[in-house]
Amino acid sequence: MKKIRFLSSLLFTLSLIMLLPSNSKAWHDETHIAIAKVAGYAKWYNAAGADIARVKAGKIEGHNHYRNNPFGTVVTPEMVLEQTEKYNQIEDDGHLYGAIIASFRDYIEYIKIGKFGENHFAYCVHYIGDLSQPLHNTLYNQFNRKHHIAIDGIINDEVLNTMQKIKLYPIKIESEEDLAREIARIANISMNLGYTIENENRLLSKEEAYSQIGHSASLLKAILEYVEKIN
Repeated sequence: MKKIRFLSSLLFTLSLIMLLPSNSKAWHDETHIAIAKVAGYAKWYNAAGADIARVKAGKIEGHNHYRNNPFGTVVTPEMVLEQTEKYNQIEDDGHLYGAIIASFRDYIEYIKIGKFGENHFAYCVHYIGDLSQPLHNTLYNQFNRKHHIAIDGIINDEVLNTMQKIKLYPIKIESEEDLAREIARIANISMNLGYTIENENRLLSKEEAYSQIGHSASLLKAILEYVEKIN
C-alpha cells in the first residue's frame, strides 16, 4: 500500500512539473556544441553549460533562454538593449536578447580588469545558440509545448558528424549597437519561422534546423572576431 501511495505521489508530482509554463529548454547539448565548434570557439565544451546551471538556478537562469513574442512582433535593436537590465531576473516573458548583450558585457568587464571572464562568455555562447531555435522566440502556447522538445533534438543525434551542413555567412560586429542589430535580425528570422511552422502545424525540418543554427554560428564567429580586435 505504501508503495502504491508513493508511486501515485510521484506520478502526480511529475505531472505538475510537465505542466509548468517554461520554454527555457533549448537545442540539446550536441547542437549547442556543434554551433560553438563551427564558429571556432576554443572552449566549445562550455556551450551547453547554461542549461546545466539552469537545473539548480531555475527561473533566474531559465528566463534568460527565451522571449515570448506575440505574433506580429517586430524585434528591434532598441528592444534588445532594453532587455539587458532584466538579465538574471524572473520575468515570465523572458529576455533572451538582452541576456546575450548583458553576458557579453560581463565578459568584457572581467577581461578589462584582468579577471577570468570565460565563464560569462560561455553563457553568452549558449544564449546565441538559443537565439536560432524558433520556438524560443514565439509564445509558449499549446503548439510550442507539444513540439518544443522534439524540435530541440531534431538534428542532435547527427549534428556532430554533419557539421559541414552548418553554413557560415559574414557578419561584422564593431560595437554593441552592431550586436544588438544582428540579434534583432536573427530573432525576427527565428520568430517568423516559428510562427510559420505553427501555422502549418508541423515540426521544423532538418534542413531548416541546419539553416537556423548557421545563424547562431555566424553571429558567434563575428563576436569572436570582434573580441580579438578589442583584446
